[in-house]
Amino acid sequence: MAHIIGPECIGCGACAGECPTSCIVEAGGVFEIKAAECIDCGTCVGACPTGAIKPE
Repeated sequence: MAHIIGPECIGCGACAGECPTSCIVEAGGVFEIKAAECIDCGTCVGACPTGAIKPE
């Protein structure tokens, strides 16, 4: 199961910098997770200052 980034995302990029598989990409000022590449490690969840990342 991958994680998703919700509308709370402020586009800071903290999650992308922590992702070990580089599956988090910028998309229109916010970030999204490429579900097919996500290994569900949860590292991004702790890095997000707004709590925008949740399990899918």
